[in-house]
Amino acid sequence: MNHLPEIDPNQSIELLKELHILTRDGKINQDSRRKLKQVYHLYHFIEPLLEELLVSRHELTLADHGAGKSYLGFILYDLFLKSHKTGHIYGIETREPLVKKSQELANKLGFSRMSFLNLSVEESIDSALLPDQIDIVTALHACNTATDDAIKFALHKNARFIVLIPCCQAEVASALNKHKNQSFGKTPLSEIWRHPIHTREFGSHLTNVLRCLLLESKGYQVKVTELVGWEHSMKNELIIARRTEQPRKDAKMRLEYILEELNLESLQDRFIY
Repeated sequence: MNHLPEIDPNQSIELLKELHILTRDGKINQDSRRKLKQVYHLYHFIEPLLEELLVSRHELTLADHGAGKSYLGFILYDLFLKSHKTGHIYGIETREPLVKKSQELANKLGFSRMSFLNLSVEESIDSALLPDQIDIVTALHACNTATDDAIKFALHKNARFIVLIPCCQAEVASALNKHKNQSFGKTPLSEIWRHPIHTREFGSHLTNVLRCLLLESKGYQVKVTELVGWEHSMKNELIIARRTEQPRKDAKMRLEYILEELNLESLQDRFIY
C-alpha cells in the first residue's frame, strides 16, 4: 500500500518506479510530482470518454501520437484498461529507442494490449500496422504541424474522440510574417501581428482557432479549455472533439474567410480538405 496522497490508490507502484516517477525506494521528487499531476489531470478528462465507448464497443482502441516515454498510455492502461480487460493502446513515436524501451516495459508488466510503433504521425495515417478504426486519438505536445497530422489521422480513422494539447505552432506565424508587408496594405487587422512577439502569440492562437473550425466542419463538437494543473507549462490549451456526424455548416465558410482576410491562402491545404 502506498502512503503518498498524490498517487491514485489503484496505481501500480511498480509501474511508477519503471517510469522513474518514483525512486526505487518509493519516494517522489518535485519534478516527478508535477509530471504525475499533469498526467492524472489529463486522465480525468479521458476516463469518461473511455467509459462512454465501452457502452457501445466491446474492444475500444486509442492511438497516442508523439507518445515519448508513454506516461499517458501506461497510466491509462494501468488505471482503466487493465481492470476492464478490454481495449488496445497504440503508442506512435519517431524516436526508435523510446519505442523499443516502451515495448519492453509493456512486455515486462504484462500489458499485452499495448503496441508501440516507430512511425511519424503522417506515416501512421496509411500504415497497415494500425486498425481501420481508432476510437480515441490523443496528441500531447506534438510539435507544430504534427498536431495537424494527428487531426488528419483521426479523421481518416473516423475517431469518436480527439484529445489535443497543441505545441510549438510555428507554421501560421511563419506565414503571417512572410506576407506581413502585403497584409499591411490589405487589412488594418495586420496590426494584430505587426510586432514579432505578437506574430508568434497570435499565430499560435490562430492555429488552434483554425483547427477547431476544421473539426467542426467535419462533424465534431469542439470544447476548448485549460488543462488545470499544468500551471508550469505555457502549453496549457486542451482541445477535446466529439464526433456528432453533424457538420457545422458555416465552419468551412468562416475558415476560408479568415484565411483570405489574414492573407493566409497558402495554408488552405492544411486547414481545408
